[in-house]
This record gives sequence, C-alpha cells and structure tokens, in this order.
Amino acid sequence: MIDIRQTQHYANYLKSLGWIVERIDKTNYFVKKLPLLGSVLKIQRPDEIRFKVIAKLAKKYRAFQIIVEPKSDNAAKLLIRNGYKLSKNPYLPTKTLHLDLTKTLKFEKETRRSIRIGDRTVIRKYSTSTEIKTFREAWKKSVNFKRYVPGSTQLINLRKYFPNSYSLFLASHNVSGSIIGGVIFTRTSHGVAYYWQAFTNKEGRSSLSQYSLLHQGILWAKKQGCKIFDFEGIFDPRFPNKSWLGFTHFKKSFGGTEVLYPSCYTKSKFSLI
Repeated sequence: MIDIRQTQHYANYLKSLGWIVERIDKTNYFVKKLPLLGSVLKIQRPDEIRFKVIAKLAKKYRAFQIIVEPKSDNAAKLLIRNGYKLSKNPYLPTKTLHLDLTKTLKFEKETRRSIRIGDRTVIRKYSTSTEIKTFREAWKKSVNFKRYVPGSTQLINLRKYFPNSYSLFLASHNVSGSIIGGVIFTRTSHGVAYYWQAFTNKEGRSSLSQYSLLHQGILWAKKQGCKIFDFEGIFDPRFPNKSWLGFTHFKKSFGGTEVLYPSCYTKSKFSLI
C-alpha cells in the first residue's frame, strides 16, 4: 500500500509550501533549505529505503539532518544498522486505524445514533478559494490559540494539488448558517482515503456534527472506490500525548483495525556517509 506522502499529488503540494522535491524511482525525497545551516532531508514511509540515493541527495543539498519515517520494523532495523538513531518525536502518527471499505459498513448502535443526530445539521462542500478562506476562518474561531491552524494559502494549495475527487472539504452548519465544524479528506489513486484534518466548536460537538461529517467522508471514500479508510492517527502509548485521547475514542467508535508504525529515525551531518 503506497502512503499518500509518496504520491505525486503530495509531492506537488509540498513544493507549493517551499520544499524541494526530488522524485526518484517513485519515491519522494523532501528537502527544506535553512539559512546558514544547509538543509533537512526527509523521507516518509517509502516502500524501499535507498541509502545510496539518500547519501547523494544529502551531499547535493548539504543536509545537516536526514529524517526517515519507515513503514515497517524491518526497515527500522535496517536504518539502525546504517547509523540512524531513534527520535523521541515522530512527525507522522505512529498508530492509526484502517477501516476496510470492501466490507459492508457496520457501526455500533451508539455510533449509528450519533450519526443520526449529527445528520440534523446542514453539511455542504467547500471548493473554491473564497469558500476555503471562509472554512479556514471558522476553523480559527473554533479552536484556542494553542492549536495550529493551516494558513489559507496552504489549504487552497492542498485543494489545488489534490483536485476534483482527490480531496473533500466539508463543513456542518447551525440553523443560522454559521459553520460549527469542518473536515478535510484526501485520497490516493491506490485505493486509500485519509481523514486528514478536522475541527468543531462547542456547538458542533454538542450537536454531534463530527459524527455526520466523518460518516460522509467514509461514504465518499467508498464511492471513489477506495478500499481502505485511514483515520490518520490515534493515541499511541509509546509516544503518549493525552490530548489525543478524546478524538481517539471518537475514531474508534467507527471501528477499524489498529496499525502500528515505527517511530522516526534521524542521522546528523556528523555521521553522514
């Protein structure tokens, strides 16, 4: 299964954010230049780790750090044998849920009830640049200042480089038409959809609109022919973040199989080959 970060869509999106992308043998290598220091070289969930290519790119871009996030424990062991060290702070979620979309969707009674209540809110798509700016403004108002909210340009570029049926922006509304919750879904051409990012305000949570939004995204993914719905992260006791416990309970209410990934591995310029 090809990870979304190894697709051409994601490569184009990262370029729009100022990253240099080298796509070699269908693997994305992301380079971020930093003044005076050189650059950071990042490879996320590749199907194969090509150390010679990494060394060549590290030299070309004067990388002071290489970051690799492997897909399997065997790949992690290979990194260790090649001088990489385990990082305490993974960049990508190390634990997630995969929902099998090839089977009939069967939710628990309480989840079905929550979806029915959430369906009372009005849900609509947001696609144009102007609409996405409105979407982003509502997101900003819905969360406290400690929560990171992507900028309008970043969200517009996400929609641009995951065009048409490759992304979906949905928002729920109260009776007065105000946005009370929103969600972004993305997908690959390899049959995997992602619960990319989401938000709700107090009213959105009390109306259970998040259940309806997620359900709509799952139905969208199934309609697009996706075989797997990736919830893109749940609480992992190996790297405990208590703020993840609430939405982990929410995501698990939809079912799915737990999937574990290794953490992040790094190599500094002092140990580059």
